[in-house]
Amino acid sequence: MTATTRLDIWLWAARFYRTRSLSKQAVETGKVEVGGERAKASRGVRVGDALRIVRGEEIFEVEVAALGEQRGPAVVARTMYVESEASRVARESRLAELRAARAGYQAPQGKPDKRARRLIRALGDIDAS
Repeated sequence: MTATTRLDIWLWAARFYRTRSLSKQAVETGKVEVGGERAKASRGVRVGDALRIVRGEEIFEVEVAALGEQRGPAVVARTMYVESEASRVARESRLAELRAARAGYQAPQGKPDKRARRLIRALGDIDAS
């Protein structure tokens, strides 16, 4: 018999999600696929299984390299999977695009003064009518 670990526990131990309940919720909402198919949180994961994990803006395509049921340091967690090169490049380019899009916006340094508050209220009145 081949050794297996529950999918939600493996995702938590590999540090894809902060808590086991978050990993279970991600599996139940279809954000994790095993072998191209939706899976249940209780599904057994084996070494060599291909996973597609959607976490916010990031999409990971990984292969299970090791099993674990205990959450440890991030260095150990990274040894539990091997991310495909295409997945890593696509994820890093997507994150670079998002950072570049945010670079144009500069948050105000302080609270708006009286004139600025009036302008903000005037903009709000335009949208309401």
